Amino acid sequence: MTRKLSIVIVIIILAIAAIASLVLILRSCEDDWCFVFEWQKVRATNSFGECAARSFPVEESYPRRCRAGGKVFIEGIVPMTPSEVNIQVTEPKPNQEIGLPLVIRGQARVFENVFNYRLRDADGTVLIEGYSMALSPDIGLFGPFNIVVNYPEPKEKNGTVEVFNYSAKDGSEENKVSIPVRFASVESANVKVFFSNSAKDPSAMDCAKTYSVERRIPKTAAVARAAVEELLYGPTVAERESSYFTSINEGVKIQRLIIKNSVAEIDFDETMEQAVGGSCRVAAIRAQITDTLKQFSTVKTVVISIDGRVADALQP
Repeated sequence: MTRKLSIVIVIIILAIAAIASLVLILRSCEDDWCFVFEWQKVRATNSFGECAARSFPVEESYPRRCRAGGKVFIEGIVPMTPSEVNIQVTEPKPNQEIGLPLVIRGQARVFENVFNYRLRDADGTVLIEGYSMALSPDIGLFGPFNIVVNYPEPKEKNGTVEVFNYSAKDGSEENKVSIPVRFASVESANVKVFFSNSAKDPSAMDCAKTYSVERRIPKTAAVARAAVEELLYGPTVAERESSYFTSINEGVKIQRLIIKNSVAEIDFDETMEQAVGGSCRVAAIRAQITDTLKQFSTVKTVVISIDGRVADALQP
């Protein structure tokens, strides 16, 4: 009986020692390979980098936050020196609520003054992407920029504005500035704008043939003017990738638009006819404008003028 009791006591002592050793090992473990339980990862996590690397949830705020159990780690933002910063965005501010249209302001000093911008939904979907130019006075100097652009309706409540340029060496994105934003609830409407399409009409047999794309605009009484403004903006990056193109020059401005008795009279500035030649291009321009305006039931006829001239406007 005494021998059996001794064996039981030894077994109990060994079991306690084994459990104590296991607990000691688990508690002293600092490497991912020996993590068995979630609390081990939480206990060993002491920085934002470790938190994100161990797949704890990261909040897309500015700066970003990572939560490991009851611990919250904030991503450190390393400030760049003035000589390193080539794109500066002053609007929107981090976590600012944006409406429709999106307004992006700032300054840039990049190759040939050309930079790109992009708006992403929270799931990474690109809502709108385009390019613009900084108004730099000379090479190597900052120039201001001001972008005003509409975008499709987001599915999420949060998003990200990205401003960057493509490297002249390898085409990679560089100087990227990312700003987390929140989407405001806005009243909007959808309109159609009309472009040519080289995939749908590869032989271009009919120069006046157009194809519609849908655009989201702020709700307005001047919906016809807003639709033509979207037409003048031109195809988005995604639309260009789908072979849509415009025959209208960049930078054209509407000077006057009146709709009366089912007739839309629209006057453009002289940019509309700069370096425009050939009957096919003229027909395409007229078709894009006319079809965009005729989507509205109040318009049956379109009269196009340039600086008030009707008779010789948009002639081949």
